Amino acid sequence: MTQAPEGATLDSILRAGEIDGFIGPRAIRAFDDGHPQVARLFADGITTAADHFKRTQLFPIMHVLGVRKTLADAHPWLPGALLKAFSQAKDMAQTALADTSANKVTMKFVADTLDAASQLLGPQIWTYGLPGNEHVLATFLDYHHRQGLSPRKLEVSELFHPATTEAYAL
Repeated sequence: MTQAPEGATLDSILRAGEIDGFIGPRAIRAFDDGHPQVARLFADGITTAADHFKRTQLFPIMHVLGVRKTLADAHPWLPGALLKAFSQAKDMAQTALADTSANKVTMKFVADTLDAASQLLGPQIWTYGLPGNEHVLATFLDYHHRQGLSPRKLEVSELFHPATTEAYAL
């Protein structure tokens, strides 16, 4: 790994050909400006991702929430409460997004896009916690170990605090 020169930006070193590419949450200015040497890795990312998912049943993990073990040990209810809070927030957001009587985003074809995502991924287009993520997490842990990033292959169950996998009803 080499540090970028002081004052350099990803945009400037990409334009200069000093790096081959980058992964980021949004397009870089060189892409937006139509720089002749800058393009997406996949011209049609949606089709490419959908084809990959159909073949592998893998969709990249987007975000991970971690809690320090010492904090979870001191407050064993905390991991489950966090999962519940984030899951409820996601459900509220998805419900609002799916209400196309008054779109929450100014994106053309939002209803069609949501329908296509649900047809491909199932009714829960974003799954939180363990149920529904076993396959992608097991694959991640396998790659992690085979690439030498962990000394042993972890089990999916080792990633989750018991409070996030047990449910009680009174």
